[in-house]
Amino acid sequence: MEPPRFIENRTFDEIAVGDTASLTRTLQAQDISLFALASGDVNPAHLDRDYAATDRFHGVIAHGLWGGSLISAVLGTELPGPGTVYLSQSLRFLHPVRIGDTVTARVTVRAKEAADQRVRLDCVCLNAQGETVITGEAEVLAPADKVRRPRVLLPEVHLHERGVHWKPMIAAARRFAPALTAVVHPCDAVSLEGARAAREAGLIVPVLVGPRPKIEAAARAAGLVLDGIEIVDAPHSHAAAEKAVSLARAGRVTALMKGALHTDEILAAAIARATGLRTERRMSHVYALDVPSYPKPLFLTDAAVNIAPSLEEKRDIVQNAIDLARALGITQPKVAILSAVETVSTKLGSTLDAAALCKMAGRGQITDGLVDGPLAFDTAISRAAAAAKALVSPVAGEADILVVPDLVSGNMLAKQLIHLAGADAAGLLLGARVPIILTSRSDSPEVRLASCALAQLFAHRSGTP
Repeated sequence: MEPPRFIENRTFDEIAVGDTASLTRTLQAQDISLFALASGDVNPAHLDRDYAATDRFHGVIAHGLWGGSLISAVLGTELPGPGTVYLSQSLRFLHPVRIGDTVTARVTVRAKEAADQRVRLDCVCLNAQGETVITGEAEVLAPADKVRRPRVLLPEVHLHERGVHWKPMIAAARRFAPALTAVVHPCDAVSLEGARAAREAGLIVPVLVGPRPKIEAAARAAGLVLDGIEIVDAPHSHAAAEKAVSLARAGRVTALMKGALHTDEILAAAIARATGLRTERRMSHVYALDVPSYPKPLFLTDAAVNIAPSLEEKRDIVQNAIDLARALGITQPKVAILSAVETVSTKLGSTLDAAALCKMAGRGQITDGLVDGPLAFDTAISRAAAAAKALVSPVAGEADILVVPDLVSGNMLAKQLIHLAGADAAGLLLGARVPIILTSRSDSPEVRLASCALAQLFAHRSGTP
């Protein structure tokens, strides 16, 4: 039932002893998180399921004052309502409130004092079983003037734990032996700290490839100790990229990680025909996005390497992304081939490519994924948008992978998700003999760890094509 459009108080003169008012709420997990966020109370009894299971209540419970806040809500909105001044409140907590419990907060007028318009009220919170959860007494100054106002609409709140979609992936990666990873030209603190953090997390064994004097100087400046970490000397960034590629070709390392050099430098070494890491598969970049408003990991390809890929190159781009998603435990990834519309048109080349890719998937040229397109961005990620357009599709509204028409659209989409939607983006280059972790100076520690986990799981579970 929708709440009334207006909020109205009861003045002191309108209130009688015995008057009562109440409200009912069902505790959700989000309520606990919101209360912790507003109050700063991060007691693990309320937020840590593992800890709470061992506590006296054997499970997560609400903050005691969450129930108290329901009493405050009744006083401030119902009885007496707007204009009420809180003077005092006593509370006794008798039973815990758990997620899913329905609680009714009720206040009853016990006494009035006309001299200063004070009102004392008995307060109680009851659960659905009729047990008293909280009991107490409130004293307020009741309003003298009538107030009737439009009810304020509360904003929507979307809670998101940063990196929540990556946690299972990082945990799975830790079950494997750390991947030997060549960190290319790590001549700044950011690169060295990222490699060290991934090492401490049990994700990689770093092999630092670059000019030894610069690497050691950067470590000293950052206060980092490199004891036990192998350094392969190379005179400059170009040579470091070539040396790291040669280590991968020789099987010395199972992944590469970009350090303090341009992406073009490491790509040039990787795609060199005679000495690089080419396979029969076109190399492509995949972003693994942790988007606050999306219920699962979202993969976006290609936003960094292939500028205007041909149909054959798009086939490889799609297959690379499917292989990565499967390596991360998604059995049959749902692939949305993006365009501006959902219908095929000769005037819009991206729709023709989408239709062709779907047919290629049907004929076994693309395997292990559900491929559909063309799909616009909204219908790819929103069930409501797909339903509004009466679109019947196994992918629409539930895409795991978004395949963009070209690098420009992909790069803009990725940056919009990062900077407007608050997404975090871990990046990986696939299609080479080993996965290549492409990091940015602005990447957070969580992003760098997720990128390393991506590479490790891909190398261990799927191998390179």
